[in-house]
Amino acid sequence: MLDLGGMKPKTTAPAAVIDATDASFMADVVEASRTQPVIVDFWAPWCGPCRQLTPALEKVVAAAGGAVRLVKVNIDENPAVAGQLRVQSIPTVYAFVDGQPVDGFQGALPESQLKAFIDKLTGPPEPSELEVLLEMATESLGLGDMGGAAQAYAQVLQMDPSNVKAIAGLARCYLTAGDLERAREVLAMAKPESTDVDIAAVRAALALAESGSGEGEALKRRVAADPADLEARFELAGALAAEGDFAGAVDQLLAILTVDRAWKEGLAKTQLLTVFEAAGPGSEVARAGRRKLSSLLFA
Repeated sequence: MLDLGGMKPKTTAPAAVIDATDASFMADVVEASRTQPVIVDFWAPWCGPCRQLTPALEKVVAAAGGAVRLVKVNIDENPAVAGQLRVQSIPTVYAFVDGQPVDGFQGALPESQLKAFIDKLTGPPEPSELEVLLEMATESLGLGDMGGAAQAYAQVLQMDPSNVKAIAGLARCYLTAGDLERAREVLAMAKPESTDVDIAAVRAALALAESGSGEGEALKRRVAADPADLEARFELAGALAAEGDFAGAVDQLLAILTVDRAWKEGLAKTQLLTVFEAAGPGSEVARAGRRKLSSLLFA
């Protein structure tokens, strides 16, 4: 049991990061820890590892958004509390909860371990309203509920007009519904130099949709009548991609490459990579297609 009797708590409002003294420790740490976890960093100016640890601690505490407090104690100027807590080497860090030390460590740790230390004290952060809406929108999109997805993405954009995930998602909704004009308008909300993978995927999908011939059924009949007609296969791949059937487009383009890897100076391979991008780099269509392409090229 930590005995710090005789130290009078003060009533100033707590800050996220403060310096404490032997005289203020009761208020700054013990009493404050009854309302939120408090991390105490025992350090000294001459300590090299302290100069590494303290800035990293301050960063992860700031990222915690007020869920935890950092109190720094210079042991050269304030040896009493360090002695009571038996601090024998520095940096030493203690975590206080409900007035008592509950965890700690010695030495400098990498930022990932510091974050894990704080997460153990505070628990995982609650998702924001915006994050919840994005998750709902993505789930609706995956289920084919374009109306629900579009509504959720639109709500996100009301809160954050520059949110690239919502821009890409809403544009994808319009694209799937065949409204290319509205898809272009939404995509224009993203910065032209944006490198976000979702934005890039929808831009690629829109380009494929704009280049579609709308003659998918006729092209299917041409390919069925003459499977060796690579030009028809290529046009069919474009029509399928324009309709959003990326898996079908991949199959046609791979069929061309199986016959002639260098067909039209690599045009089929270039179009295949565009389809992968439009489907999304992490999509099953792209992953499976890349595996088949690799097997074909390195067979």
